[in-house]
Amino acid sequence: MIDRRHIGHELPAFTVAVERGRLRFFARATGQADPVYTDEAAAQAAGHASLPVPPTFLFCLEMESPNPAAIRELLDIDYRRILHGEQGFTYHRLAHAGDTLTFRQRIEDIYDKKNGALEFVVRRTQVSNQRHEPVADLRCVTVVRHG
Repeated sequence: MIDRRHIGHELPAFTVAVERGRLRFFARATGQADPVYTDEAAAQAAGHASLPVPPTFLFCLEMESPNPAAIRELLDIDYRRILHGEQGFTYHRLAHAGDTLTFRQRIEDIYDKKNGALEFVVRRTQVSNQRHEPVADLRCVTVVRHG
């Protein structure tokens, strides 16, 4: 069983610069047809400061933490037993190319189902921009299989 004392644990915050090239690559890879995601002039004509961050790209940036496995290591979870259970995004404002985003990760909950055969770790990540304005809240649920 995962030790519930880790509920509320916060990892050190980290920052990531939003790069135009990566935004264009992600937009193409995910089939974004709107040119505001790939063409700077189209983005500015649509009222954006620069290329906007496409939906779900924040999850990619979150993986740029100094140690993407930090929570798994803290909780001593065998990566061979984990499943991606759920992911959600609550957006507060757009982020754009050129922004520097800060990610603050916290273990929000740990609980089990099926008499402990499945354990769930809920991670909430708050993302803010260089002006300390909230950009988004990310929620990720990891499932750990036992037995």
